[in-house]
Amino acid sequence: QVHVVESGGGLVQAGESLTLSCTASGPILRINAMGWYRQAPGKQRELVAALPPGGSPIYGDSTKGRFTISRDNAKNTVYLQILSLKPEDTAVYLCHVNVQTVIDPQRDYDYWGQGTQVTVSS
Repeated sequence: QVHVVESGGGLVQAGESLTLSCTASGPILRINAMGWYRQAPGKQRELVAALPPGGSPIYGDSTKGRFTISRDNAKNTVYLQILSLKPEDTAVYLCHVNVQTVIDPQRDYDYWGQGTQVTVSS
């Protein structure tokens, strides 16, 4: 079973910065894509940033500029740096990975973490 665990969320003041981490573990042969989504109360889940396989980072329309996604392949970890946080950034941030496993290498699977809460006070 592949596990995806996020960390780094918390309560911060507007204008501060935060870096979230997400690590995938388990019988992973290859991680294809990794990314971050967020969901605020009463709103739909939206793309924050993603790293497609072999491609350039993709950012959501509302997250271009202050968000930076990066990846450490050796650690199966993806990071999300958020600068100048705003109250409207308050949400649960969820990590998504697309992987191939050693158990079934011919297929790819999607896994999600439980999410990490980011709350920005004004």
